[in-house]
Amino acid sequence: MMARILPHPVLSLTILVVWVMLANEVSAGHVVLGAILGFLVPLFTARFWPGRPRIGAPLAIAEYVLVVLWDIVVSNVQVARLVLFRPAGGFRSVYVTVPLDLTSPEAIAVLAGTITMTPGTVSADLSACGGALLVHCLDTGDPEGTVAAIKDRYERRLKRIFA
Repeated sequence: MMARILPHPVLSLTILVVWVMLANEVSAGHVVLGAILGFLVPLFTARFWPGRPRIGAPLAIAEYVLVVLWDIVVSNVQVARLVLFRPAGGFRSVYVTVPLDLTSPEAIAVLAGTITMTPGTVSADLSACGGALLVHCLDTGDPEGTVAAIKDRYERRLKRIFA
């Protein structure tokens, strides 16, 4: 019965939190409106979700968010330094293929989004079988090291979260 009323509780909570953050003000009105949206959006979109994503380690989400936020800050500084101080044409831009151990479409989407949010990298394509992600790197001297860093910093944690 609860699953019919609140089909995706994590999504509902996420919508509520994102709404309040976008409003940039914690007030009763914004919390109520966020709660209503958090209730209605998953309710009306439930038929489009073939199954619920399984969250194996909910506390690992906080760790993942902190790692991503840290990487975004560090990458912003690195990209700014590259753009400001590297001579024109001095970028070592390359596409790398990241083989995926993730099988959940939600986990792959989070990984692709994370890579794109981090300055200096963009998720360019996903293989038809979902087994590899093509990533464009603005500047890297070690493509294999970049792949290893993505797998270690992000994919490893996402495997724990979506286990």
